[in-house]
Amino acid sequence: MIEVKNLTKSYGSFKAAEDVNLVAKDGCITILLGPNGAGKSTTIKSIANLLKFDGEIDICGYPNSTVEAKQAFGYIPDTPVLYDLLTIDEHVDFIGSAYKVENYREVADHYITLFDLEEKRKKVAKELSKGMRQKLSMLLALVIQPKALLVDEPMVGLDPASIEETLDLFVKLKDEGCSILISTHIIDIIENIWDEAYIMDHGRIVKTASRSHMNGESLKDLFFKYTSVEVKNDEILD
Repeated sequence: MIEVKNLTKSYGSFKAAEDVNLVAKDGCITILLGPNGAGKSTTIKSIANLLKFDGEIDICGYPNSTVEAKQAFGYIPDTPVLYDLLTIDEHVDFIGSAYKVENYREVADHYITLFDLEEKRKKVAKELSKGMRQKLSMLLALVIQPKALLVDEPMVGLDPASIEETLDLFVKLKDEGCSILISTHIIDIIENIWDEAYIMDHGRIVKTASRSHMNGESLKDLFFKYTSVEVKNDEILD
């Protein structure tokens, strides 16, 4: 479970996030939506403990700065953070050893096959395509077998087939009890898999939603209703 309590992040007099509260429950896919400047990135980076903030953030019952939280937590950033001169296999060995995962090679082999990386596993990261780098980033987050997973714009650089495979994977992880929090601006992609949603605007949560209580409205309807974004010919949200 990922719990954010009264998160506030200020830059001088500007509050990028103000009194943000959200919960990503176990066995649930939770979505964080918002237009540019809404505070999504600030919230995501705070959860990942990449920013100093006011408030509390717990992962699986532990403060997000603790070793216990980090051992249970996987993070897939919007831009992969990789070591350019390490191969896929060397990345796997580094992360598996650092997290002391006993069966990490077996787990990694599963995802290497799933992500169609078998023929690339001896290539260094700088030789990989954008899509392959994104797949490697996902592989490294999943090889530790996280109980909570934070995903920021997961479909960047992926082809349609890989997007479907990734969505299916998120559903499988959810069914296994993982708590998944996804930040995205492309509502159509996650429309069929989300369970709970938080909509942000101007640094605050302006609406929460549950799939089981939508009363005929779509998630896109709620997004435009509760944010300052204008609808313009079904443009992709950004």
